[in-house]
Amino acid sequence: MPTHLVGDMSGRDYPASTERNSRAAGICLHIGLVNNMPDGALKATERQFLTLLDSAADGIMVHVSLYALPDVPRTDSGRQHVSRYYSSVESLWDRQLDGLIVTGTEPRASDLTQEPYWGSLTKLIEWAEHNTHSAVWSCLAAHAAVLHNDSVGRRRLGDKRFGVLECARASDHRLMAGVPSPFRMPHSRWNEISESELLDQGYQVLTRGKDGDVDAFVKQRNSLFVFFQGHPEYEVNTLLLEYRRDVGRYLSGKRDTYPSMPEGYFDCEAADIFTALRKRALHERRRELLAEFPIVQVEENIASTWRPVASQVYGNWLAYLRAQKARRMADTRRRKRPQRKAGLPLSLPRAGVSTL
Repeated sequence: MPTHLVGDMSGRDYPASTERNSRAAGICLHIGLVNNMPDGALKATERQFLTLLDSAADGIMVHVSLYALPDVPRTDSGRQHVSRYYSSVESLWDRQLDGLIVTGTEPRASDLTQEPYWGSLTKLIEWAEHNTHSAVWSCLAAHAAVLHNDSVGRRRLGDKRFGVLECARASDHRLMAGVPSPFRMPHSRWNEISESELLDQGYQVLTRGKDGDVDAFVKQRNSLFVFFQGHPEYEVNTLLLEYRRDVGRYLSGKRDTYPSMPEGYFDCEAADIFTALRKRALHERRRELLAEFPIVQVEENIASTWRPVASQVYGNWLAYLRAQKARRMADTRRRKRPQRKAGLPLSLPRAGVSTL
């Protein structure tokens, strides 16, 4: 089963200090990443989460193993990549992990229960509750988990929630330690979950958007379930590439309306460029115009303003996992320690003799 060592990253150019520091602490975390993203975003999503965990680790050694749901539709190239680098989630059923991260994917059905992978995903949700210290559910996976566990359904938005949006802390939960307020976080979704319904089912809201919508939330089950409607893992150009994809879908006739620009993401110069491109596209709708989408020109002026907060939150999550694992290891050692009968002397090793 291929694994990635955060701090080493399987030979990629990342610092190795994480491995050395955490070995001294004697604890290594084992985390599973269940990547459900479509083939075009499969490798980018791997890189996003591995890079984020590396920046968040701060002396904690982390092994990340990749897993895939068997029912997510894929092309031949996608299946080849998954078969080479991923294990099936079915290999998890008879083991435990310290932590789990489950990504979303593009929906194919308006009803999540009609998605082809619904059965596998819900089995994963049930497994995670009893076999992890904590699990992170991202975007569509978050919606699926609250629907399956507590029958909280999502609702369709009038327009795509898209951009780097201002959010504020709503809790002093340990995952929020050191997080400033307000901060900004990438979002890219067509659906949302009602805060009142979440609260009715015992969820705790961690952060809210400036319009009062929920950004991140948690629920303590047998495992601590953490939910993100936003995308702290996104790289600096992820929203730019998604915007280009959506513009291309409009130009090729796959969507009826021209997509809105991501909010709070472009500077004034880039916004002017994309406004001009939109005017042209509405006047002469043809797919050849996509060649004029100015990725290189715009990308160098975008800043990942959300990265410090993302690293802080995931660093808090890793610290939580380490504390839970240390507690479990201590409990195991206490259970294995032989009990001495009352009144009997304690046998000590002879001087100069070391016992293991």
